[in-house]
Amino acid sequence: MRYILVVFVTFIMQVSWGQTEDAWVYFKDKPQQVSFLENPLKMLSPRAIERRKKQAIPLDFLDVPISLSYINELRNQEGIKVLAKSKWMNALHIRGTVPAIKALLALGFVETVYFANSVLQQQPIITNLTITKPIKIKTASAKLTVSLGVDYGKSLRQLEMLKGEVLHRVGFKGAGMQIAVMDAGFPKVDELEAFSHLFENNQLLGGYNFVDRNTNIYTNHSHGQLVLSTMAGQLENEYIGTAPEASYYLFITEDAQHETPLEESLWVEAAEKADSLGVDIITTSLGYTTFDNSAYNYSYSDLDGKTAFMSKAATIAFSKGIFLVNAAGNSGNTPWKYIGVPADAIDILSVGAVNSQGEIAAFSSYGPSSDGRIKPTVCAQGEGAYVIRTNGTVSTANGTSFSGPIMAGMVACLWQSNPSVSNTELMEVIKKSAHLFENPTAQEGYGIPDFEKAMSLLNELLMEDPLVVFEQVYPNPSDKIITIPFKKEEKTLQITIVSIAGKKLIQIDITREIPTVDIRTLTNGLYIIQVQSPIDKRTYKLIKK
Repeated sequence: MRYILVVFVTFIMQVSWGQTEDAWVYFKDKPQQVSFLENPLKMLSPRAIERRKKQAIPLDFLDVPISLSYINELRNQEGIKVLAKSKWMNALHIRGTVPAIKALLALGFVETVYFANSVLQQQPIITNLTITKPIKIKTASAKLTVSLGVDYGKSLRQLEMLKGEVLHRVGFKGAGMQIAVMDAGFPKVDELEAFSHLFENNQLLGGYNFVDRNTNIYTNHSHGQLVLSTMAGQLENEYIGTAPEASYYLFITEDAQHETPLEESLWVEAAEKADSLGVDIITTSLGYTTFDNSAYNYSYSDLDGKTAFMSKAATIAFSKGIFLVNAAGNSGNTPWKYIGVPADAIDILSVGAVNSQGEIAAFSSYGPSSDGRIKPTVCAQGEGAYVIRTNGTVSTANGTSFSGPIMAGMVACLWQSNPSVSNTELMEVIKKSAHLFENPTAQEGYGIPDFEKAMSLLNELLMEDPLVVFEQVYPNPSDKIITIPFKKEEKTLQITIVSIAGKKLIQIDITREIPTVDIRTLTNGLYIIQVQSPIDKRTYKLIKK
């Protein structure tokens, strides 16, 4: 009996070690780092560099491409197939047998290997992301009032619910803003009347099919075409999307026939491409929790924004000045019920779904993230949302797949109204404008934003009187310690750091000898520093990254 058991166990081990697995290989360095940072146009477009300058975001190690010699070395390894790459992670997505993958650790430039199959993973996943303290979820029953109209045809309600028609009325329809759409395919976009204005006005800037590794973006699953219609679609007297004047890149990252970890890596590649092109907004109506191989499935504890490859990349994308919007998911009335990846990302606007009366859709996924952050962030219409089909007709569809891009279009309009603000400032005012901001719930988050109010909040934020140029506090942005400037006569200062909503978070007295404040307890976001001395009172902006 013992012999039979040993043989059986040995057989199982041989099967496991003989089958192929997906993994990410992380490298130790980037040998050409100095050269690229001295010549940023080799890695980023002028528009991308300008976006960084506008938001005071320095170029860094993450912007530098992966060493081509490292990529070629792995391609030459027996039993290893390179499937995708990420400069932000300095990693390659590979597939191979377990022994072949583990053998890569012997290469001097390899830092570590992480398997998509958590059972094979013996080390914790690398993360440099800020740990956010849990937030207690409250319940609320606030009512939302909306009004009907006919100017926009069937699409009016989903726009008017967000007070989007107010921004449109004063000329903010997304012009000058660039949106990257990551999805499963965009068939008929180049044929339908609803998108003809994109080509006539040069608003369709290009794209790439990462799944098939070619430039054919008008193919594969129609889901992406439906998503695009909620923002860019336009039919006279029938339909107007939330950002009809914005410009778009279309990226296919989702393989509708399969569900594999590779799709996460393809999304990261697309996000990095969008960053290098200089896009302002990334919108994604995708989410991952289960895969064809159940060994790769995520558990709820993984939804902390710091575990999934895709979610970590989303947070990096935000740190580069991009605003990210993601559908929360459609699992609210299933046993799973929670959001997916990358809706759990720390700096992503995760969008739930409501019906035309502003009532939460039963299918809309629940939060919070596993580390207690408010998720979904906000909501828009996703039950009975109007879309434009591949046959050119207007009809309803259900899913956070549509509430997400409806919201993304409005973010573009809001940013157009004040293009000098940062993505962090946009995030804060959108949250603050929502109807459940004071009492967020586990399924609605902060509720439905009011973009007219958000525009007013931005204007208040930008008033010159209460705020001094934030570069006087340094470094800014910062993730650890900041230095406060003293005036000549000042010896001590009382420092109070408050959230954009006015909540006091840190209060400390500092001296000229030690003019620093530790901000590591703060979560990522925008804050106001109030400085008071016996002779002066002033205010600064601070971005915690």
